[in-house]
Amino acid sequence: MNIGFIGAGKIGEALIQGVLAANLTRSNQIFASDVNSKHLQMLHSKLGINISVNNTDTVDNVNTIILAVKPQIISKVLQSINKKITDEHLVISVAAGTPITTIEDELPDGAHLVRVMPNIACTVKQAISAITPGNNATESDIEATRTIFGSVGRVVTVPESMMDAVTGLSGSGPAFVFQIIEALSDGGVHEGLPRDIATKLAAQTVLGAAAMVLETGEHPGALKDMVTSPAGTTIQGLRALDEHGVRAGMMAAVIAATRRSKELG
Repeated sequence: MNIGFIGAGKIGEALIQGVLAANLTRSNQIFASDVNSKHLQMLHSKLGINISVNNTDTVDNVNTIILAVKPQIISKVLQSINKKITDEHLVISVAAGTPITTIEDELPDGAHLVRVMPNIACTVKQAISAITPGNNATESDIEATRTIFGSVGRVVTVPESMMDAVTGLSGSGPAFVFQIIEALSDGGVHEGLPRDIATKLAAQTVLGAAAMVLETGEHPGALKDMVTSPAGTTIQGLRALDEHGVRAGMMAAVIAATRRSKELG
């Protein structure tokens, strides 16, 4: 599988490392282009991939193209490569908030496109990525996309109408969880724990709780009840969370982020 990355920032680099670690392709079959030549050279030295500052060089050498660029420049990028795109290419966009129709309008008729919303956890191979196929995407295209993004975490398929909600929840969500971890750590420090131990306890607690939700399939409320004994410590903590509006605040954060995604799109 020859894979090209237009844009080799955090998401692009994480995907390159993911597909190599999963043995989906070899380093000499990966081509990456970016405006940052210094970063490209580092990736070449570290991973042995092919690099170029010219996007058309990438397109000319691959059949799968991942557009890992900011939404502000995706139109300019597409205009630079659209004459090179054929019906033999699969184009995958991770440009946040950029609808399929916007991208397809810049590509030749019949172009195969899949839109993906990953999150920053792909840098540690724990992402959740939502994919939605374009009008000409085939089952083979969808499966190839799932395989690539499965190398850095889990994958779900959703209709494009849900992509703004995906952005608000899992796209922005890591920042919300980082704040929760920081707050849990602050609570531990307040009660006498050293900061490094408090942060480790908080982070592993969140990681373990998430693993229980994913691996057991139980409703989070049912798992919460498993930890909550009558007149115990946990129920007191849960009452404090409700008194301070934590549940409502988290819901409001997702709703606000989703609304902003719609405005940007």
